[in-house]
Amino acid sequence: MVMVRRFQALRPRAEIAREVASPPYDVVTTAEARALAEGKPESFLHVSCPEIDLGPETDPHAPEVYAKAGENLRAMIDRGALVEDDVPRLYAYAQTRGAHRQVGVVGCVSVAEYRDDVIRKHEKTRAEKEDDRTRHIDAVGAHDEPVFLAYRGVSAIDVAVSRAMESAPAYDFVADDGVGHALWVIDPEASAAIESLFAREVPSLYVADGHHRSAAAQRVADLRAGTPGEHDVFLAVVFPAEQLKILGYHRLVRDAEGRSPEALRDALGAVLTLSPTEQPEPSEPGTVGLYLGGRWWRGVFKRTVDARDPVAALDVSRVQDEVLAPIFGVTDPRRDARVDFVGGIRGPAELSRRVDAEGWSLAIAMHPTRVEELLAVSDAGKLMPPKSTWFEPKLRSGLFVPRF
Repeated sequence: MVMVRRFQALRPRAEIAREVASPPYDVVTTAEARALAEGKPESFLHVSCPEIDLGPETDPHAPEVYAKAGENLRAMIDRGALVEDDVPRLYAYAQTRGAHRQVGVVGCVSVAEYRDDVIRKHEKTRAEKEDDRTRHIDAVGAHDEPVFLAYRGVSAIDVAVSRAMESAPAYDFVADDGVGHALWVIDPEASAAIESLFAREVPSLYVADGHHRSAAAQRVADLRAGTPGEHDVFLAVVFPAEQLKILGYHRLVRDAEGRSPEALRDALGAVLTLSPTEQPEPSEPGTVGLYLGGRWWRGVFKRTVDARDPVAALDVSRVQDEVLAPIFGVTDPRRDARVDFVGGIRGPAELSRRVDAEGWSLAIAMHPTRVEELLAVSDAGKLMPPKSTWFEPKLRSGLFVPRF
């Protein structure tokens, strides 16, 4: 059974919580982060993307960038923008986007359980991204951004968390993107009870979003082994899987052979039944949307797959195995510059815009991977192709930070 442990969070004062809260480091470019943080000295982007406070020519992976992250966090503490809670607690975090609402428990989870696959993964990580987050976390001396974890829901935990949310939230605001965020500080007794429920009732946690942060947490724990500090845990928000929403993670493809749209349509027709469409988003599994030759097409895979194989049955696997590799020669999409990925929140309009503006050969709009598929792949000890899931809404950074 799993550990979800109480911690003493550094948290913003209520009146500046909305300014502090920021998107995760990996969903914004440096230019976007700089624009979002402009005129907002308390934005947590100064910690998570510290290169915005250095010259525009600065390499984001230079030593002075990591040092700046630690400096900026200490400065926020020194001026009272972030204040540490008096005792260790758990927290309830609710996010609302339109009609969708999800409520997670904020706590620290175990590096040892991550290492032993009690916290299960579904994606490979890239060494350079692991290196970046390892250096960042180590320099900051804190897990400054949470990992997004899921578990198969337990009614007793749902009830306990609901009771903890009967009081007024410490924060309740709507961010610029329209997502509502609310945080409840759970009293120590209720925190202990929820912690015990996880230890008794939940056999596994699943990494939904944050594979590189999780891997970096393990590496930091190894680096700091034998030194003081709680570096054997890392920060997470743990959600019942049934509450979560996955959007499609779309593909842009560049044809190295420079084939015409008509030639590409012929090649794609070998594996997909194509028909013109005005509805670019796929309506069901086994279908894709294709933006090619200035218009959208609906593609239906011709071949049947073995549904007993949780990876082979995924639409993202079929696109990789039947389209990207054989037709375009893309065998390693994690490193091949001929393919790029667009998160589902941006939608088909962004796909067609980029094809028209940037000269990509085509765009592939994906049907979302289902949460049940993610759990099945993880339980089987297998891995999905890169960029298989886009969870929305994203967790905000800066609302709760555990120092080592």
